[in-house]
Amino acid sequence: MKLPSILSLAVPVLLLGACGEPAAPTGAAAVAAPAAEQTVHEWKMITSWPKNLPAVGTSPEEFSERVARMTNGRLQIRVYGANELVGGLEVFDAVSQGVAEMGHSGAYYWQGKIAATPFFSSIPFGLTGSEQDAWLSYGGGNELWRELYEPFGLIPVRGGNSGTQMFGWFNREINSLEDMQGLKMRIPSLGGEVFRRAGGTPVTMQVSDVFNALQTGVLDATEFISPYNDLAAGYHTVADYYYYPGWHEPGSTLETVINKAAFDALPPDLQEILLTATEAMNQLLHDELTAKNNEALRILVEEHGVQLRKLPDDVLIELRRISEEVVEELAATDPATARIYESWRDFREGVMNYRDIAEEAFIEARRLPAN
Repeated sequence: MKLPSILSLAVPVLLLGACGEPAAPTGAAAVAAPAAEQTVHEWKMITSWPKNLPAVGTSPEEFSERVARMTNGRLQIRVYGANELVGGLEVFDAVSQGVAEMGHSGAYYWQGKIAATPFFSSIPFGLTGSEQDAWLSYGGGNELWRELYEPFGLIPVRGGNSGTQMFGWFNREINSLEDMQGLKMRIPSLGGEVFRRAGGTPVTMQVSDVFNALQTGVLDATEFISPYNDLAAGYHTVADYYYYPGWHEPGSTLETVINKAAFDALPPDLQEILLTATEAMNQLLHDELTAKNNEALRILVEEHGVQLRKLPDDVLIELRRISEEVVEELAATDPATARIYESWRDFREGVMNYRDIAEEAFIEARRLPAN
């Protein structure tokens, strides 16, 4: 499927006379250009998040407002948070069936339906946020993603990235793999499978239910995103220990899914605006989290007494070993997943090689002690 390009849109040319005033068009230009379509299109956008959740929840609202401004009110998108129209984990099916024209969620939630979806969200020990964006845009990821969703009548577009996450909130210290045994943790997708093989009990649960589950002991731990979101969610009031790094989600892409029939019914200029606005949301959401996480972490530690902990190296090494095993097994699921894995794996190998001599070397140099 070829999506429209803004460069392909017809643009009327205004001819100027000798004095710079508009000249009367001649020949083919004398044919009057059709007036811009003024029909107002009213859409619904459903999300997997509470609407007031910073960045993840508020970005769709900002996206809707941006589209309204860019289209001069011709495309109006009403945003529904999780459980307002459908459940947070029902976004894919609801948009596919036309209950809403578009949705904002995470591709890995649909792994039970399409095995390869985690590659378009996040893979344990995989790509960082900027690396994931680069694979999607210039490594063939977007084309593979659209092909994967085409049978469901959906157009997927990236709609944000969390950057490298925290591992999450725990009600006990993790000093070894033994401390994970039997722990009930909200952790989805491949990260959850790795956690299971490490001895824990993964639980898939929509975000709006997690706080109460931690508070009542239904969960012993939860991953979510990063300090800015976690502070707003209040997890520090029901769990004492905050662990990093987020090996399970080193750079999670959030997805915007669009019902293809609804998209095709839009005039070309609105199609282009819609796609461009999702790209803006992708960048701005990532920027907001990058800008806000450090101050939120300071508040959690200094003002709320959160116990910040790094996972022990031996635990991380074992989790990485299990992760490689899980990802290779996923790749063997079917030919489509194998092809996506090969593209992702080759890109990861190349980008890691360059990053070792670029960002990683620079970060090490930045930390060198002064004389």
